[in-house]
Amino acid sequence: LPERDFELSEWKTATVQLNYHIAVDKMNYSVPYEYVGKRVEVRSTKSYIDVYYKRTLVCSHKRLYGRKNQYSTNIDHMPENHQLFTWNGDRFKRWAAAIGPHTYQVIESLLNRYKVEEQAYKGCLSLLKLSDKYTATRLENACALAIAHVSKPGYKNIRLILQSGQDTKKKQKPEEENLKYALTRGKEYYENNK
Repeated sequence: LPERDFELSEWKTATVQLNYHIAVDKMNYSVPYEYVGKRVEVRSTKSYIDVYYKRTLVCSHKRLYGRKNQYSTNIDHMPENHQLFTWNGDRFKRWAAAIGPHTYQVIESLLNRYKVEEQAYKGCLSLLKLSDKYTATRLENACALAIAHVSKPGYKNIRLILQSGQDTKKKQKPEEENLKYALTRGKEYYENNK
């Protein structure tokens, strides 16, 4: 008899990301690192996620439910030496440092949020790629703004700041705001009414 009871399944394809995970229904499942960049077939049932490459079962995970963006990571899927990756935390940090200190601070924070550093790679790459669309200067300004107003800034916060143009608005000093609406009489008024 088969190991598992029969369940209806749904098939999709996915690309294995730099962090050697695939996303299925907003949840992340690890795949052996040798498959980074490859397209795989994914069989989803109510209980399991099975990953196939060229019709061969590569790995299987119990399906995750609940809070979005959870990770199911099998330690055997990780490379023995993380330097085998062309992308690593140091590379993201160097890229961020070239943009500016606030971007570096956000990237470092993202990398430190996960037990397994590779789980942060997708978010780091997405965030740094915003410099292609909006310029490095705007990304740096958006990161500074996010750090000032959000306890744990991430890709979504910074993207929204850039989309709304909040990073380009000049801050007014409080005294300038008050003067903007103040009705003042200049010295000419008092000189003429003596």
